[in-house]
Parts: sequence; C-alpha cells; structure tokens
Amino acid sequence: MKRQKIKVGILPNQFLKSDGTFDKDEAIKLAGKIAGVCYDKEGFDHLENEPIEKTMRRAYMTLNNGHHSVYDHIQIIFNLQNIPKILAMVLNNEHQYTTSEKSARYTPVVRQEGSIITEDEEKLYNKWIGIFKIKIKEQYGNIYSDAKIQKLAQENARYLVTVFMPTQMIYSTSLRQINYIVSWMRDYINEVNFNDLFELKLAYCMRQFIDEIYKLNVLDERLMKNEKFRKLSIFGKELNKKEEYFGDVYSTNYKGSFAQLAQTHRHRTLDYQMEMLKDKEYFIPPIIADDKMLVDEWLGDMQIVKNVNPQGELVGINETGKYEDFILKCKERLCSSAQLEIMLQTKQTLLKYKKALEEKNSPLAKDIEKYSHGARCTFPDFDCNNDCKFIEGKNLTRKI
Repeated sequence: MKRQKIKVGILPNQFLKSDGTFDKDEAIKLAGKIAGVCYDKEGFDHLENEPIEKTMRRAYMTLNNGHHSVYDHIQIIFNLQNIPKILAMVLNNEHQYTTSEKSARYTPVVRQEGSIITEDEEKLYNKWIGIFKIKIKEQYGNIYSDAKIQKLAQENARYLVTVFMPTQMIYSTSLRQINYIVSWMRDYINEVNFNDLFELKLAYCMRQFIDEIYKLNVLDERLMKNEKFRKLSIFGKELNKKEEYFGDVYSTNYKGSFAQLAQTHRHRTLDYQMEMLKDKEYFIPPIIADDKMLVDEWLGDMQIVKNVNPQGELVGINETGKYEDFILKCKERLCSSAQLEIMLQTKQTLLKYKKALEEKNSPLAKDIEKYSHGARCTFPDFDCNNDCKFIEGKNLTRKI
C-alpha cells in the first residue's frame, strides 16, 4: 500500500541555507563562541571577534567531551508534514520543544490516495459521526450549536482512526535535542520486537523521519553518542507494578486511550510513560455508554480496525509530577471545553489524590479540598472570562 511520505523542512532562521538545508558549520561556530562565555572576562562581544581557530578548537572540544549544552542555544523550527500521530507523540513526550499541531477536533478525517487510513476506518469514522451527532443533539441540542456538535462528533469518531494517521506540525527544538532524539530512535529501531506489529510500524516511521532529518544536515555523530544510554521517554515497562504515591510529588497509574495520552503532552511539567496492554481494550465514549446496543456496536467496530491501532485503543499510563503542577493541570483540564476523556481522568486522579492526602493527614489535604468542588471556574484562584453556563460542564458530569 502506498503511503504519504513524511516530509520535514526548516522554517526560515539564521542557519537556513538557500537550498533548504541547515548551515551546521555556522551553528557549531556560534556554539563555540557561546562556550567561551563562562570564563571570558570580557563576555560574548569579545568572543565574537576572536580568531576562528580558537573558536573551533573550543567547539570541537565540547562536541567530543559530551558538554553539549551550548548546542541547546541553536534552535531549529521544523515543518513536519504527514508525520504519524504516534510519532508526534513520541517527539512531544521529550518536553524540550514547542509545537503547533493540526487539531483532529476541527479537521475531518478524509482518506486520500496513498493514505495509510483504510477504507474501513473512513467508513466507520463517517458512520459514527452521524451517530454521535444524533446522540449529542438529543442530550445537548439546547446547549451546543450545530457547528459545535459537528466538532464534538468528529472528536469522538476519530477514536476509530489509526494512531498512525498523518498530521501536520510545526516543531521547534534545539540542535542538541534533535540529535539526541534521533539517536534514541535509532536505538528503538535496533531493539524492535519483530513479533510486535505496532513496534514494527513505528520503527518504519522513525526510519522515514531520520532519513528526512539527515537530508537537512542537522545531524552530527558527536552529538549522538548517548553515553548515558537514555531511551525515548514515552515507553515504559511493567507500569502496573509501579507503586502509586500522593504527597508533595505523586505517581499514579491508569488506562487511557492514545487520544488522551496525546492530550497529556500539553502538560510538559508532568511526566508520562505508556505501555501496550496485553489484551486490547477500548475507550467507550460516555455519550453512548448507557445504550448497550450502541456499546456492542462500538466495540464490534473497534474489532474491525484493531490491527491499525485505533486512537481509542487503551494503553497503560504512568503519570508523575509535583503537586503544584498537577493543580495546574486541573486548572486546564477540569473545564467544559476540555476533551472529555482527559477531563474525567484528571477528575479521578484529583479525587484519588485528595483521599490519599486526607488519610495521612497531609498539610496539603486542606489545599486540595479547594479544587474538589467542580470545574476550574469553581476554584478560588482561577478567573474564567468565558462563562459556559453549562451546569453539567461545571459539575463535571457531562457526557460529551
């Protein structure tokens, strides 16, 4: 089957050459000058005019001795086209980035020639848009406009579409970080489980990505040595054996869909790992959860597309971070405008956190109580400038 190829370009910056590739030599030269700031008495202005030989000796020293932080000053803005959603998630889990990605909520899924999306996915996606529109209209037609209902229907129907579906993304990171990421991807490819179709497909996508990055002249083997043997941070093992803890810091385990995991990456102060489940499970949208016939139909349709890893497939997730950063997550996700699945999970974690703090008489128990009365508009330290006037949204009981 033909597939839309991943394409990677660089947006205009001081190191973009006329042929669209990266001027690595000039970037290394600048990093070499920056590396002298820590001990030059006269500062960077003096370093700008030093002999080039001195600059390059310093640059080569940092490249070869592992002192790579100066290469984080060199920022590159990548234009990623046709990148699989799961590969975008791999990138976004590494924290050191800024990204602007096409939203599946606002963009309908359209199967094009050469697309990885199958006919079954397209057919089921359109089928369930129709079903969700009817169900949402029945329960919330007095709340939402037809345009809003269409967007919500699309958001839920995309659970049936592969997590390998192509997306578009502007991705900014540093010269050091992109080299590190590529080195970790190479390790993933070399260690792939040939009996695991998901890993094989992801490794194939990583090879494409690396080939495109290589063409842009941003890779340098000296920045890719990986002496600390780091791995791609998104993948964990035996997550269900991780002990849960709630205090000044926390760690919790739960199941969530690929779609929800992608949403969590907006909270870069928190850490997430995922692990595929031994037996496949799927997220059931609450809007249909009380209709057994529709639930059975939904799960039956998931079986049709199970081999493409639909975005509604559940994975094991471990979430860790600091208490105050979790509260910041609550201030974004406990809202009637947030994706429902992550809102429900954030609510569940909040209640679990609250109970644990109360049981051990933690000083934080009094603080977390302030955030347990509903959506963020009920928080004493949050100002909402756009009142939704949606009761079920405010008390966190909405089904869509």
